[in-house]
Amino acid sequence: MARTFAYCRVSTADQTNDNQLREIEAAGFTVDHKRSITETVSGSTAAMQRPGFARLVDRLEDGDVLVVTKLDRLGRNAMDVRSTVERLASDGVRVHCLALGGIDLTSPAGKMTMGVICAVAEFERDLLIERTQAGLSRAKAEGTALGRPPVLTNEQQAEVLAKRAEGVSLGALAKTYGVSRAAIQRVEKRAA
Repeated sequence: MARTFAYCRVSTADQTNDNQLREIEAAGFTVDHKRSITETVSGSTAAMQRPGFARLVDRLEDGDVLVVTKLDRLGRNAMDVRSTVERLASDGVRVHCLALGGIDLTSPAGKMTMGVICAVAEFERDLLIERTQAGLSRAKAEGTALGRPPVLTNEQQAEVLAKRAEGVSLGALAKTYGVSRAAIQRVEKRAA
């Protein structure tokens, strides 16, 4: 007989999983208290890196059902959700998402839905990259200096290069100018 599990996640300690549990019950799923996994973890954490979710996956068996209220409960982005659902499906676990009408994401219709969601997510990511690159090109063309501003003035940078040529160590220069050794190395790299 198939067991039904619920996975509920919130991002901060001042939030509660109660609404998600009620939503799952209202949708007609009966979940034993021992099979309701709740945790507080950032949504930016991949599903398999979440302690509660990882323990849940270890408990799931072929024929079990996992219910979530929204797709973002299953992963940090569309690709993470997709890999999570595919892993669960390969173990024979059906995954239902209430926000998508309770659809089983491992069914043919669910796989198609996941494919569309992943394609849209990839399209949005590509558009973001394209817009970012266009913005950087425009800023560069307008003469805007890109990247981190130098921590040392031009005069200080010239002094650093002269002292390095004299054999003064990175550590000594970093201490003298109140910067990191990496800052001194960046001065040398830019001058090369």
